[in-house]
Amino acid sequence: MNLHAVKAIYRFEMARAGRTLLQSIVSPVISTSLYFVVFGSAIGSRITEIDGVSYGAFIVPGLIMLSLLTQSLTNAAFGIYFPRFTGTIYEVLSAPVSYFEIVLGYVGAAATKSVILGFIILATASLFVPLEIAHPVWMVLFLVLTAVTFSLFGFIIGIWADGFEKLQLVPLLIVTPLAFLGGTFYSVDMLPPVWQTVTLFNPVVYLISGFRWSFYDIADVSVGLSLGMTAVFMCLCLAMVWWIFRTGYRLRA
Repeated sequence: MNLHAVKAIYRFEMARAGRTLLQSIVSPVISTSLYFVVFGSAIGSRITEIDGVSYGAFIVPGLIMLSLLTQSLTNAAFGIYFPRFTGTIYEVLSAPVSYFEIVLGYVGAAATKSVILGFIILATASLFVPLEIAHPVWMVLFLVLTAVTFSLFGFIIGIWADGFEKLQLVPLLIVTPLAFLGGTFYSVDMLPPVWQTVTLFNPVVYLISGFRWSFYDIADVSVGLSLGMTAVFMCLCLAMVWWIFRTGYRLRA
C-alpha cells in the first residue's frame, strides 16, 4: 500500500477542515446546542421522561447521530467533488495510487472529522444534561461505523453530483428528514401501531436506536439488527464505489 499517498490525501482533507473551522465544527455545534435549548426546554417541560430517561438526555444520541449523518455525507461529498470541479482529480487518477488508497484517504478524513465533531457535541451536551454511557465501547463502535458508512455514501454523492445544487439535494431533502422521522426526538413506541410499522422502513431508525442503546440500554429495535442494517448499507456503498472506479463513472469524462 502507498501510505505516502494516503497520508497526503488525508492530511490535505484534514487541513481543509481547519481552514473552514467555522463551517465544519462551530456551526454544527451551535445548531445542536439550539436544539437542546429549544426542544429540551419547550418539549422537555411537557415530556419529563421516556423509558425512565429524562427527555433532555434522551434526545442526545439522536442529535449526535443527526449531525454525524449530515456532516459525514457533506464532508466526503465536497472532498471528492472539488477535485472533479477544478480538474485536479486527474492528477490523482494518473498517479501511482490505487482506487482503494484514494477512497481510504478521502473517506478516512471525512469520517475522522465527523467522529471528532460527534465527541465535541457529546461534550457540549454534557453541559446541558447529565449523561450516562452504559456501553462506551459500543458507543464508539456505532459512532465510527456510522461515520465511515455515510462518508462512503457522501463519496458516492460527490462523484454523482454535477453541480453544487446536487451536493445539497440528498443531505437536505433525504437524510435530514429521515433523521427527524427516525426517532431523534421521540421513541418509536410512542407512535400508533401503523406508523410504528411504517417507521421500520426508515434505515436511520436502526442507527439511532443502536446508538441510543449504547447510552441508556433502551432501543426501539434489537442491537443486532441495528448493526446488521449498518453493515448492509456499508456493503452496498462499498459495492457502488467499486463499480464507480471499475467503470470510470463521471471520472474519465
